[in-house]
Amino acid sequence: MRRTTFRAAGLRSTTLRTAGLSAALLLVSAAAGLGQASAATSGSSGSSGSSSDAHAGTRAAAAAPALVDALQRDLHLTKAQATDRLAAETSARTVEKAARKAAGSSYGGSWFDAAHGTLVVGLADDSHRAAVEATGARVTRVAHTERTLDATMTKLNAMDAPGGVAGWHVDPKSSTVTVTVVDAHKSDNDVAKFLSRAREAGPVNVEKTSHQPRTLAAGTVGGDPYYTGNVRCSIGFSVQGGFITAGHCGTPGMSVSGWDGSYIGNFQGSSFPDNDYAWVNVGSGWWTVPVVLGWGTVSDQLVRGSGEAPVGASICRSGSTSHWHCGTVLAKNETVNYSQGAVHQMTKTNACAEPGDSGGSFISGDQAQGTTSGGWGNCGSGGETWFQPINEVLNRYGLRLHTA
Repeated sequence: MRRTTFRAAGLRSTTLRTAGLSAALLLVSAAAGLGQASAATSGSSGSSGSSSDAHAGTRAAAAAPALVDALQRDLHLTKAQATDRLAAETSARTVEKAARKAAGSSYGGSWFDAAHGTLVVGLADDSHRAAVEATGARVTRVAHTERTLDATMTKLNAMDAPGGVAGWHVDPKSSTVTVTVVDAHKSDNDVAKFLSRAREAGPVNVEKTSHQPRTLAAGTVGGDPYYTGNVRCSIGFSVQGGFITAGHCGTPGMSVSGWDGSYIGNFQGSSFPDNDYAWVNVGSGWWTVPVVLGWGTVSDQLVRGSGEAPVGASICRSGSTSHWHCGTVLAKNETVNYSQGAVHQMTKTNACAEPGDSGGSFISGDQAQGTTSGGWGNCGSGGETWFQPINEVLNRYGLRLHTA
């Protein structure tokens, strides 16, 4: 095995096994994950036909078991009902394309009738009924075409809606644009004015709800995933106004979205190589939380400071791929020579990590230690991982750690 000496950013040098060091920065392509998910769900398609036990068994084999389980749990179906529904929905997706084409300008929208397992197509006139029925769809008459409803939506989208209006959407069943109003605000003057203008825009129906919608974003929690384009990394630690993470995950100005796909903020500063740190501002319904995820292995951990753990101390890591793993601090002030260039003053551990864990939290007790950079191995066979010490990035950007 070839051995190479790396000059540390200090008076000492450290020898690393470069043949064993993958030097793979622990980021991962989200697109690859999506491809795997698509492959997993592509088997869920089935064929319509008899609901006999034999045919249901065939469809069950074709459907993704996890998807069948989810439908059983959330839609309160039996296994056979869930499997039949997946097959019918697959058929309906194919029928919808043909029916839309056959309906031409009279097309008024379509919807899946779960009770009968069929696609229903609304037609504004009967000129194309036979052609649409020939595709396998069931036809019903509606008052307006999809083009009319879409034009109404466009007009409403250009209007400023008050807070008491929860939203609006095209509803092909009622052949209207349905505007949903929060019940507690239905008598507000600004809501009444909006509805008056909306009705002038086209066919509108008003419904009431008791809930005002909100984003499903959450506090920035150490170990949670975030995305920049098709790359997934992990949140390190919350700071006042944002969070810190790995520098190789993004460059200044890059947009960041959270685990739910909603916008968090942008990279405000980043350094890589030489260093491997960055920070992202937080807004748009997100907020900072002094917590590191335990992923069910341990309780979520509160962060109370950034006191540095010594060599030989136990240390744990949280990341969005391999979740929670622990090890010990093996060395400090180490230079790691990645293919992209050398990174200095890193801390070495034998806590495992995997692609996607980049930027995630290293914590000792309740003290933040740093953010995951790279390493070799995996959490099945073991390996070594380096992290960027936290206090350097805090000092570099003048950030203040969010603590409990």
